[in-house]
Amino acid sequence: MRPAYSVIFFTTASGAGYGMLALLGLLAPYGALPESPAFGLAANGLALAFVTAGLLSSTAHLGRPERAWRALSQWRTSWLSREGVAALLAYLPAGLFAALWVFAGRVSPLLGALTALAAVATVTATAMIYRTLKPVQRWANNWVVPNYLALAAMTGALWVLALAATFGPIPRALSVLAAALVLLAAALKLGYWRFIDRSKAASSAESATGLGRFGRVRLLDPPHTEENYLLQEMGYRVARRHAGRLRLLAFLLGFALPLAATLALSAPAPAPGGSGLAGLAALLLFYFGAVSSLIGTLIERWLFFAEAKHTVMLYYGAATA
Repeated sequence: MRPAYSVIFFTTASGAGYGMLALLGLLAPYGALPESPAFGLAANGLALAFVTAGLLSSTAHLGRPERAWRALSQWRTSWLSREGVAALLAYLPAGLFAALWVFAGRVSPLLGALTALAAVATVTATAMIYRTLKPVQRWANNWVVPNYLALAAMTGALWVLALAATFGPIPRALSVLAAALVLLAAALKLGYWRFIDRSKAASSAESATGLGRFGRVRLLDPPHTEENYLLQEMGYRVARRHAGRLRLLAFLLGFALPLAATLALSAPAPAPGGSGLAGLAALLLFYFGAVSSLIGTLIERWLFFAEAKHTVMLYYGAATA
């Protein structure tokens, strides 16, 4: 499948934003994060900025962006519509949670739980758009939804960790949680890559035409004399050697380096205005891990599309899909 850059940015940015909102909603009410209004403003503001930027970028993938609102009416049958509805509804508890924290100095457990629930529901709906596409075997499997949720939680946790380190000493438990989420996301991504590399193709030219009982089926003439829309959108192919290099790069930037940065900071993070180059270096290392995770996720998400095979390509000469 041809990677759509607007969708790649959307799923990466909004995933980080929803991951942040979920963790803020679950951890802040119980004293696991700095309770200052300044931190609340920075953390919730950045999370909502990630979410909003991602949602706005997703409209660039539409032929008529001004009609995007019509997709919301199909929520009974469409996961795309459910994603849009969930994304809009998430603003309500998230906005109230942030406003109460920033302006009243109160962190509501109820609003936090509702914010986390809305964030998880939105990311799940996004993943289900691909999970339910049966013509694409590399999407229609049980690895997709856990991967989306884990990547959102991982990137969100690393940004929450970096911001918490900016506003004061942070509990060791938060660093441990971030490291655990990196390990979980890495394990799920490796499992997904292993699955798509080793699983047998669900469709072949023989099964698609029903002529398998006569032997191997091959294409005599192409359906079209020129490249058409289907070939442009569904026929994108990435060379195996390039895919291998990009997987390695995605793993290093998305998982290995953020994990190393998190584990290297065994001492509590410096408070604001902390003196010494060591404190500044530690703080920058937190942000390095957060930024690296986003870059690695962008590469991983590009591969998620580029390595997908649509069954329609069987009618254009592909042996399997």
